[in-house]
Amino acid sequence: MDEHDQLPGRSVSPSGAGETAPDGRASGAVALTAIRDLIGDCQRCKLAGGRKTIVFGQGNPDAALMFVGEAPGAEEDEKGLAFVGRAGQLLTDIIEKGLKIPRSEVFIANVIKCRPPGNRNPEPDEISSCQPFLEQQIRAIRPKVIIGLGKFAGQWLLKTAEPISRIRGRVGYYEGIMVIPTYHPAFLLRNPAAKKDVWEDIKVVLGLLAGD
Repeated sequence: MDEHDQLPGRSVSPSGAGETAPDGRASGAVALTAIRDLIGDCQRCKLAGGRKTIVFGQGNPDAALMFVGEAPGAEEDEKGLAFVGRAGQLLTDIIEKGLKIPRSEVFIANVIKCRPPGNRNPEPDEISSCQPFLEQQIRAIRPKVIIGLGKFAGQWLLKTAEPISRIRGRVGYYEGIMVIPTYHPAFLLRNPAAKKDVWEDIKVVLGLLAGD
């Protein structure tokens, strides 16, 4: 990614950037549109050859709460939306039943935006290629709290190699934004007993959102 691919968060001035936030920056929606336009029909890594759809992420562009997952799966690749399969339904339950927030009021994205073959783990070069776009999404939205779903998101956000079992529930920071890693919904489908740990993490998030 070269200097022409860089967007300074909400301070971008794409066409139509007359929409501004109260502080004078471009609105989250305008900034996100500019980032998506920048991605284009991305060919920056080897995943481009096997994907059907770029999964940019979706939700409220001015959300107080953002979720970052790992990578799109088969249903996400088909529909172009993040977290729409079985794990997505469980995430919806976490958001709407646990956090008592409409799913439409949060923003959901992934560390990488194209499905890896066979849903394998993302590789370092793929994460590196997508990293600038997730960085810019976070700067555009500027949420109060980010929940990192699973190992890859938690490690990326906190810049650590520690396992998710050690960092889950721990409050950290990404560019001044509070971060809480927790288990990925797909892991919970395989390990239902871990839902109690996620509930403890969600209670931490509720406190942070409330300003406690």
